[in-house]
Amino acid sequence: MDLTQDEVLKILSIIEKSNFDYMQLQVGELKLTVSKGGFIGAAPASEPTKEQPKPQPTPQPQPAAPKAAPAAAKAREKTTSGHEITAPMVGTFYAAPEPGAKPFVELGAEIDEETTVGLIEVMKVFNAVQSRVRGKVVEVLVQNGQFVEYGQPLFVVEPAK
Repeated sequence: MDLTQDEVLKILSIIEKSNFDYMQLQVGELKLTVSKGGFIGAAPASEPTKEQPKPQPTPQPQPAAPKAAPAAAKAREKTTSGHEITAPMVGTFYAAPEPGAKPFVELGAEIDEETTVGLIEVMKVFNAVQSRVRGKVVEVLVQNGQFVEYGQPLFVVEPAK
Protein backbone atom coordinates (compact mmCIF):
# COMPACT_ATOMS: atom_id res chain seq x y z
CA MET A 1 0.00 0.00 0.00
CA ASP A 2 1.36 3.42 -0.99
CA LEU A 3 0.28 6.74 0.48
CA THR A 4 -1.47 9.37 -1.60
CA GLN A 5 -0.23 12.94 -1.73
CA ASP A 6 -3.21 14.03 0.43
CA GLU A 7 -2.31 11.41 3.06
CA VAL A 8 1.31 12.58 3.13
CA LEU A 9 0.20 16.21 3.50
CA LYS A 10 -2.12 15.19 6.35
CA ILE A 11 0.79 13.39 8.08
CA LEU A 12 2.96 16.50 7.66
CA SER A 13 0.19 18.65 9.15
CA ILE A 14 -0.10 16.33 12.16
CA ILE A 15 3.69 16.38 12.67
CA GLU A 16 3.74 20.18 12.43
CA LYS A 17 1.16 20.41 15.23
CA SER A 18 2.90 17.76 17.37
CA ASN A 19 5.82 17.94 19.80
CA PHE A 20 7.97 15.73 17.56
CA ASP A 21 11.15 17.27 16.13
CA TYR A 22 12.10 14.42 13.81
CA MET A 23 10.30 11.47 12.23
CA GLN A 24 11.01 8.78 9.64
CA LEU A 25 8.23 6.76 8.05
CA GLN A 26 8.36 4.09 5.36
CA VAL A 27 5.24 2.77 3.65
CA GLY A 28 5.95 0.57 0.64
CA GLU A 29 8.42 2.35 -1.61
CA LEU A 30 7.78 5.76 0.01
CA LYS A 31 10.34 6.90 2.60
CA LEU A 32 9.35 10.07 4.44
CA THR A 33 11.77 11.94 6.73
CA VAL A 34 10.53 15.07 8.50
CA SER A 35 12.37 17.45 10.84
CA LYS A 36 11.27 20.80 12.21
CA GLY A 37 12.47 23.62 14.39
CA GLY A 38 16.05 23.34 13.16
CA PHE A 39 16.33 19.83 14.63
CA ILE A 40 19.36 18.03 13.30
CA GLY A 41 19.12 14.31 13.88
CA ALA A 42 21.46 11.61 12.73
CA ALA A 43 21.68 11.65 8.96
CA PRO A 44 19.43 8.88 7.70
CA ALA A 45 21.25 5.94 6.20
CA SER A 46 19.34 5.32 3.03
CA GLU A 47 20.01 4.03 -0.40
CA PRO A 48 19.89 6.48 -3.33
CA THR A 49 16.40 7.06 -4.70
CA LYS A 50 15.39 7.06 -8.36
CA GLU A 51 14.78 10.83 -8.17
CA GLN A 52 18.37 11.55 -7.15
CA PRO A 53 20.29 12.75 -10.23
CA LYS A 54 23.70 11.70 -8.89
CA PRO A 55 25.02 10.69 -5.49
CA GLN A 56 26.97 13.32 -3.54
CA PRO A 57 30.46 12.17 -2.55
CA THR A 58 31.12 11.81 1.16
CA PRO A 59 34.26 13.74 2.13
CA GLN A 60 36.84 11.40 3.61
CA PRO A 61 40.43 12.05 4.66
CA GLN A 62 42.67 11.01 1.81
CA PRO A 63 46.44 10.97 1.42
CA ALA A 64 47.88 13.82 -0.63
CA ALA A 65 47.92 12.91 -4.29
CA PRO A 66 49.37 14.75 -7.27
CA LYS A 67 46.01 14.46 -9.09
CA ALA A 68 43.50 17.32 -8.91
CA ALA A 69 40.78 16.71 -6.32
CA PRO A 70 37.15 16.55 -7.46
CA ALA A 71 35.26 19.87 -7.43
CA ALA A 72 33.10 18.76 -4.48
CA ALA A 73 36.19 17.99 -2.40
CA LYS A 74 37.66 21.39 -3.26
CA ALA A 75 34.43 23.09 -2.17
CA ARG A 76 34.52 21.22 1.16
CA GLU A 77 38.14 22.28 1.74
CA LYS A 78 37.23 25.96 1.24
CA THR A 79 34.32 25.82 3.71
CA THR A 80 36.46 25.25 6.79
CA SER A 81 36.84 29.01 7.45
CA GLY A 82 33.14 29.94 7.43
CA HIS A 83 29.77 28.84 8.77
CA GLU A 84 27.92 26.37 6.56
CA ILE A 85 24.18 26.71 5.99
CA THR A 86 23.02 23.14 5.44
CA ALA A 87 19.89 21.54 4.00
CA PRO A 88 17.40 20.73 6.78
CA MET A 89 15.80 18.03 4.62
CA VAL A 90 16.06 16.09 1.38
CA GLY A 91 14.44 17.72 -1.65
CA THR A 92 14.87 20.10 -4.56
CA PHE A 93 16.59 23.41 -3.75
CA TYR A 94 15.25 26.64 -5.23
CA ALA A 95 17.25 29.87 -4.97
CA ALA A 96 14.30 32.16 -5.79
CA PRO A 97 10.65 32.36 -4.72
CA GLU A 98 9.46 31.69 -8.29
CA PRO A 99 10.95 31.10 -11.74
CA GLY A 100 12.52 34.26 -13.15
CA ALA A 101 12.51 36.06 -9.78
CA LYS A 102 15.60 37.49 -8.11
CA PRO A 103 17.38 34.91 -5.85
CA PHE A 104 16.81 35.16 -2.10
CA VAL A 105 20.57 35.69 -1.60
CA GLU A 106 23.58 36.02 -3.86
CA LEU A 107 27.33 35.78 -3.42
CA GLY A 108 28.48 38.70 -1.26
CA ALA A 109 25.04 39.33 0.27
CA GLU A 110 24.87 40.48 3.90
CA ILE A 111 22.41 38.32 5.84
CA ASP A 112 21.09 37.98 9.37
CA GLU A 113 19.85 35.04 11.43
CA GLU A 114 16.34 35.14 9.94
CA THR A 115 17.21 35.64 6.27
CA THR A 116 15.55 33.12 3.96
CA VAL A 117 18.32 31.79 1.71
CA GLY A 118 16.23 29.41 -0.41
CA LEU A 119 13.39 26.92 -0.57
CA ILE A 120 13.45 23.14 -0.50
CA GLU A 121 10.53 21.39 -2.18
CA VAL A 122 9.37 18.01 -0.94
CA MET A 123 6.27 16.55 -2.61
CA LYS A 124 4.98 19.95 -3.76
CA VAL A 125 5.44 21.45 -0.28
CA PHE A 126 7.93 24.34 -0.19
CA ASN A 127 9.96 24.82 2.99
CA ALA A 128 11.96 27.99 3.66
CA VAL A 129 15.62 27.58 4.59
CA GLN A 130 16.77 30.25 7.03
CA SER A 131 20.38 31.24 7.52
CA ARG A 132 20.50 31.16 11.36
CA VAL A 133 23.74 33.19 11.16
CA ARG A 134 24.64 36.87 10.63
CA GLY A 135 27.37 37.60 8.10
CA LYS A 136 28.32 37.68 4.44
CA VAL A 137 27.68 34.90 1.88
CA VAL A 138 31.14 33.88 0.64
CA GLU A 139 30.25 30.68 -1.23
CA VAL A 140 27.19 29.31 -3.01
CA LEU A 141 27.54 25.53 -3.11
CA VAL A 142 24.28 24.54 -4.86
CA GLN A 143 22.48 25.49 -8.03
CA ASN A 144 18.84 26.37 -8.51
CA GLY A 145 16.78 23.20 -9.10
CA GLN A 146 19.47 20.90 -7.67
CA PHE A 147 18.47 17.87 -5.59
CA VAL A 148 19.97 18.18 -2.10
CA GLU A 149 20.51 15.69 0.71
CA TYR A 150 19.78 16.21 4.40
CA GLY A 151 22.74 18.05 5.97
CA GLN A 152 24.32 18.96 2.60
CA PRO A 153 26.10 22.35 2.69
CA LEU A 154 24.22 24.97 0.64
CA PHE A 155 26.09 28.20 1.43
CA VAL A 156 29.15 29.32 3.36
CA VAL A 157 28.84 32.48 5.43
CA GLU A 158 31.65 34.53 6.91
CA PRO A 159 30.18 35.34 10.33
CA ALA A 160 29.89 39.03 11.29
CA LYS A 161 32.35 40.18 13.92
